Amino acid sequence: MEARGWIRRAAAFAAGNAILLFARFVTAVRPVWAGAAPEPRLRIYFANHTSNGDFVLIWAVLPRHMRLRTRPVAALDYWLTTPLRAFVGRDVFNAVLIDRRPEHRTADPVATMLEALDAGSSLIIFPEGRRNEGPAPILPFRSGLFHLGAARPGVELVPTWIHNLNRVMPKGELIPVPLNCTVTFGTPIHVGPGETKDAFLARASAALLALAGAEAGSGAGAAA
Repeated sequence: MEARGWIRRAAAFAAGNAILLFARFVTAVRPVWAGAAPEPRLRIYFANHTSNGDFVLIWAVLPRHMRLRTRPVAALDYWLTTPLRAFVGRDVFNAVLIDRRPEHRTADPVATMLEALDAGSSLIIFPEGRRNEGPAPILPFRSGLFHLGAARPGVELVPTWIHNLNRVMPKGELIPVPLNCTVTFGTPIHVGPGETKDAFLARASAALLALAGAEAGSGAGAAA
């Protein structure tokens, strides 16, 4: 049993490095630390969601010492559908798996995420709750980010904008299109004393959209 566990860990390590190299090769992804420094703080990176590869790019640009302590929050009902997905989700990325189907849940999603935070892991979450496939830059945020921030006020909530990945891997395409991507980390926010859920989610959404505008302005300036 010990040998089998060692082999599985070695395979997960090798697969993680392969995914990391592939993501960097295809996207030439680079981090932009616009408002947060690459420091090993306990954080929740909340990002826009347009592709199944979103959390891979965030994971790829984090320094190794931070990457090892950062876990994506992902859909259990997607990542456990096949043995390969289960291996990648559980063993390679150590994802915090949340069932999106309320009728099948055996644990509260917020409690599960808080347990991961309390164990010392930072999280990557997508507060829109599903992939944005429409023309709006982001979808309305669900309430999970507010509940996490209210329950753990010392944790930094870092808006994180992923630029261009939806063009690298459009829905339905099997072969990625090489394009440069950036992951921009904004200034951390917190749930304010007495702040309502709606007020906080509007502020968090605005903080994320501000990064999209800054990235677009940066690209326009470079093109000029």
